[in-house]
Amino acid sequence: MLRRAAGYLADRGCDTPRLDAELLLADVLGVQRLALYTDHDRPMSAAETDAYRQAVARRARREPVAYILGRRGFRRLELRVGPGVLVPRPETELLVEWVVEVAPQGGAVLDWGTGSGAIALAVADERPDLRVTGADRSDDALGVARANDAGGAVEWVVSDGFAGLPARTFDVVVANPPYLTDAELAAAPPELAFEPAVALASGPTGYEALERLVHESPAHLVPGGWLVCEVGAGQAGTFAGMLAAGGFTGVEIRRDLAGIERAVGGRRP
Repeated sequence: MLRRAAGYLADRGCDTPRLDAELLLADVLGVQRLALYTDHDRPMSAAETDAYRQAVARRARREPVAYILGRRGFRRLELRVGPGVLVPRPETELLVEWVVEVAPQGGAVLDWGTGSGAIALAVADERPDLRVTGADRSDDALGVARANDAGGAVEWVVSDGFAGLPARTFDVVVANPPYLTDAELAAAPPELAFEPAVALASGPTGYEALERLVHESPAHLVPGGWLVCEVGAGQAGTFAGMLAAGGFTGVEIRRDLAGIERAVGGRRP
C-alpha cells in the first residue's frame, strides 16, 4: 500500500511522495512512522484501506498534508491547522529564535497576523516570562489559535494590523506577513491554492504589508523595541533598506537553514 501510494503521489507531482504517503498511512493506522517498517507485514482492515485511499486521493489533488492530518509540528509544539490559516513552515522558526533571544525579561511581544498562533505560542512556550499577544483580523484564524492555546498562555485580539491595539506598546513586534506578489501566487505550486490568499500575497509588489509594518509599528514599540519580520527570497536587502529609511537602527538580516535571507529586524530608536 505504501509503495503504491508513493508512486501515485509522485506521478501527480508531489515533491515528497514517500514522506507524504508514510505520514498519511501512520495517521490512518494510529502509529508512529517507524512502525510502518517494524510492523510492515501488518494486514490492513477494509476500513483502514478505504480511509487511506481517501487521504491519498486528497493529497493527489495537492491538498497540503497538514490539512489532511489536521495538525503540524512547529518548534516543540503540535498545532491544529486547517483551511483559513497558513501551514506553519520550518523557516518561520527563525523568527521565534530571534524573539526569544532579544525580548527583555518580562517584556511584551506582539505576533502581528498570528494565524494559527504558531509564533505566539512557541514564544510563550520557550519564554514563559513574556507577555505574548497574538493579533489577527480573521475570526476564523483566531478560533484556530485559541484552540491551540489550551493553557491560556497568549492574549488573542481581533485586529486589522494595529487597529485593534490603540495605545498599546510592545518590546518586540514579530510578523510573518504576506509577501508574495499577486503574480507569484498565481504561479505558485497547487498546494498554496488551499491556503488563504490574504495571508500569502500582499499585492502587486509583495511589499505592501511590509511597508505597513515599517510605517505603523514605531507607534507601538517602546524605545529600543524590535520589529522582526519574515520576508520572501530576494526581499531582505530591500526591506532592510526600508527599515533604515524608516528610522530603525541596528538593522540585521538572518538566514534560514537553507541559507536564504529570510528574517530582517531592526530597533526603534
